[in-house]
Amino acid sequence: MRPWGSFTTLEEGPGYKIKRIEVNPGHRLSLQMHHHRSEHWIVVSGTARVVCGDREMILASNQSTYVPQCTSHRLENPGVIKLVLIEVQNGEYLGEDDIIRFQDDYARK
Repeated sequence: MRPWGSFTTLEEGPGYKIKRIEVNPGHRLSLQMHHHRSEHWIVVSGTARVVCGDREMILASNQSTYVPQCTSHRLENPGVIKLVLIEVQNGEYLGEDDIIRFQDDYARK
């Protein structure tokens, strides 16, 4: 559980990890980046507002985007129903401590 929703690790192996992420309506994750991994996000249900580098986009069910390693990014649920997405991480290190936060609604470091 996180202040914005929750995630479940579905599978992981050498160089990859697959998560199911749920973001509550009106919430967003921190503006962040990762030194050691890239991410691919696939929306299962709901609406995602994605900031990736200097781009902002809205994604709906069955749409996806790629977040390159060392790129600032943020995931937000601007809708009224829960956002559910699948995240596929690839990289040499996939630990939860590989997060550089630039901005966070919940005052996390």
